[in-house]
Amino acid sequence: MNWTLIMPELALSLAGLLALLGGVIPKRDTSYGVNMAVFGALLLAGVLVLAQPEGTAYSGQYVSDAFTKFTKVLVVAGAALGVLLALDWNVKEGLAKFEYPVLLLFSTVGMMIMLSANDLIALYIGLELLSLSLYVVAAFNRDSGRSSEAGLKYFVLGALSSGLLLYGSSLVYGFAGSTNFDRIADAVGTTDGTPFGLVVGLVFVLAALAFKISAVPFHMWTPDVYEGAPTPVTAFFAAAPKVAAIGLLTRVAAGPFGDLAAQWQQVIILCSLGSMILGALAAIGQRNIKRLMAYSSIGHVGYALMGLAVGSELGVRALLLYMAIYVFTTVGTFAVLVAMRRDGRALEGVDDLAGLGRTDPAMALAMTVFMFSMAGIPPLAGFFGKYFVIGAAIQGGYVTLAVVGVLASAVSAYYYLRVIKVMYFDAGLGALDARPASISVILAGTGLFTVFFFAFPAPFLAAAQAAVAALIG
Repeated sequence: MNWTLIMPELALSLAGLLALLGGVIPKRDTSYGVNMAVFGALLLAGVLVLAQPEGTAYSGQYVSDAFTKFTKVLVVAGAALGVLLALDWNVKEGLAKFEYPVLLLFSTVGMMIMLSANDLIALYIGLELLSLSLYVVAAFNRDSGRSSEAGLKYFVLGALSSGLLLYGSSLVYGFAGSTNFDRIADAVGTTDGTPFGLVVGLVFVLAALAFKISAVPFHMWTPDVYEGAPTPVTAFFAAAPKVAAIGLLTRVAAGPFGDLAAQWQQVIILCSLGSMILGALAAIGQRNIKRLMAYSSIGHVGYALMGLAVGSELGVRALLLYMAIYVFTTVGTFAVLVAMRRDGRALEGVDDLAGLGRTDPAMALAMTVFMFSMAGIPPLAGFFGKYFVIGAAIQGGYVTLAVVGVLASAVSAYYYLRVIKVMYFDAGLGALDARPASISVILAGTGLFTVFFFAFPAPFLAAAQAAVAALIG
């Protein structure tokens, strides 16, 4: 039955509707209860994803396989951690509204639909459900001009990317005669010579998806939105939606358009090179740590795209491993940013971390671990992420990509190490406020994962290999 295959999405959708009722009907403040209910629903969805049978539903528009399971688990983990990050922050900022976790929940439903989409129409529906939720949470702090500006910028540019996606999809439909991925693949594989219009349609689709992952040259929204949105929202942006969009881009490129690899690889290579170079250079002069993390995330997208550009099983496996490591490292970093509060005021400057090594050694140590990991210092998890994607590029013959990746990593180490230098060697500005227990739990969990990944990479490698086999076969 179709409904048994889509049980995770059904469960989350039902939980979202119940959470809306639970937030509206009682007269008292129910934000904390709704947060906990949504967190529980996300954990349940993760269990349902792991237990999900493989197959297709709804006339081939929905697919469930090892690839969707791997990426959905990462998305659900990122969303659940995003809910936890906002618990204390929203209360202190006066944003403790029940709508916030509900919006994150519905955006997660959209991401899960995206990842299981086997049709351009299903893809668009999932992408719009995600985007509409993100437009609202970006501007969730209505009293802040920066937050409103972030939401408006994201909405305008997001609408442009949706238009590109629809236009590209219409061209693909016109030349392939179907919006179903399997039928598009059949049409591409049986056509004598690739129709120019089909390639144009593919480029438009890739451009729209590149916007969602903030790859160069479609990155222009990222620094302003990351800086202006509330910090927990920025953390969510940087983790779950990025994994969903990368997963969707990988399925679209390797699935229906796998036979057009020679065409789309050129686009992916340019995006990868541009993202790594811009991410390394543009972050050097940043003093706002959220903007710094925005450019850092652009650089990390470049490394992930390096795996896709290779176009082999090894490259896609490296991409999946990179994104798994990226999610936990990024959430841990943003947990430190959420905890940056002095005298009740939220802080965002790199210099505001001055003296943290003396006033809060545990949090400074966690931040050091995350910065070293992002810089690719062994034996932390981030080193293995870069090792796998650069190794895949070298084995695939993409030496230029690999060399740029190594050089960009060396340059980016400067601003990661600068954060560590500020924490341990600059004169302190006073102790930060005591961090809540939820932040400590996230810091401990993500920090242990980052440090000890080298001891247990086998389960992740096996899961990524199974995902690649399901996608490429």
